[in-house]
Amino acid sequence: MFFRSALILFGVLSLPFLAQAAGTPPDQKVDPQLRQFLLNTIQESDSFQDRFDAEVWLVAMSGRLKRFIKNPEKRLTFLKKVHRYSTRQELSPELVLAVIEVESAFNPYAVSHAGAMGAMQVMPFWKNEIGRPDDNLIDLDTNLQYGTAILKHYLDRSKGRWPEALARYNGSYGSYRYSIKVMDAWDRWK
Repeated sequence: MFFRSALILFGVLSLPFLAQAAGTPPDQKVDPQLRQFLLNTIQESDSFQDRFDAEVWLVAMSGRLKRFIKNPEKRLTFLKKVHRYSTRQELSPELVLAVIEVESAFNPYAVSHAGAMGAMQVMPFWKNEIGRPDDNLIDLDTNLQYGTAILKHYLDRSKGRWPEALARYNGSYGSYRYSIKVMDAWDRWK
């Protein structure tokens, strides 16, 4: 009985957070469609320990991501995918968010002058190394799958040393300017 009461209380208490994450002033009602979308997103999320972990993380990160992705449904979808691919590689989703912030400012269509593509700025040569030549690196799922696998590879190769792994990911091994940018961004996502 206590557990059920705690669940109901948590649901009631989370409504103001949902409103804030959705960009709704606290004195206005939460859009019922957005609330339902969040609930569906939470229930469909398979990378969280439970639905409460999903709700807390998605709502907290949605509020932070709002300045980059205005549409609340797109934000939640983006976050769910980041969490899924990060946890599959045993990476911190917050670190992956920091990498994406620095690499593309959350633009899934970004293409660098060097040819890196998508949110995580994956270089096309990786398709020959770990994928297929026809893979679309602009597709968010594909990009996150590649990007997190590459980051995990460099973290393992660097024996867990994040600054070195990040420099390798960026192709700037020997310089830690990029690593510092990502580590600073990571502090904002924690």
